[in-house]
Amino acid sequence: MTLGEFFSHCSQNPGTLLTLFTALPLTAFLAMIFGKNEGHLSPWKYLYSVLVYLACIPGIFALTLSIYMFFFERGSIMNANIYTQILPVICMVLTLWLIRRNVDFQYVPGFDKIGSLVFFLTVLIILLWILEKTNIVVFTYMPFYQFALLFLGMILLLRWGLKKVFG
Repeated sequence: MTLGEFFSHCSQNPGTLLTLFTALPLTAFLAMIFGKNEGHLSPWKYLYSVLVYLACIPGIFALTLSIYMFFFERGSIMNANIYTQILPVICMVLTLWLIRRNVDFQYVPGFDKIGSLVFFLTVLIILLWILEKTNIVVFTYMPFYQFALLFLGMILLLRWGLKKVFG
């Protein structure tokens, strides 16, 4: 099964996605009500950690997919898939907003890794976009040392992002 086939299947059968992306903010809302001002304590902070990862991984993937579709594939925003490109982002924003109302993110285990993942993906997308836009004609007009410095800087940013993500 390809990624396109998976997205097509999800669009034709949206029940599971709707259930998941409704359950995450609903669970965060219920945790906010039942764990009022206790979000930094042991059982609640681990629930919030699970909710953050369950909401952020599909949301970040959907953002990355949308950026790829709009910049690399030259897709139209009118062709964006509601279930696989818009709903995960809305769920992520809503879930994070609800969690933030009850607990500071510094108390949620692993939340700092999400920011590093976003940074890593951003640098990687920028690097791929630069490499796609660069062609042989540009090499003749751009001095090689400038290209080498730009490429080295992007690799160092990518390496720094990887260190932040994985330890």
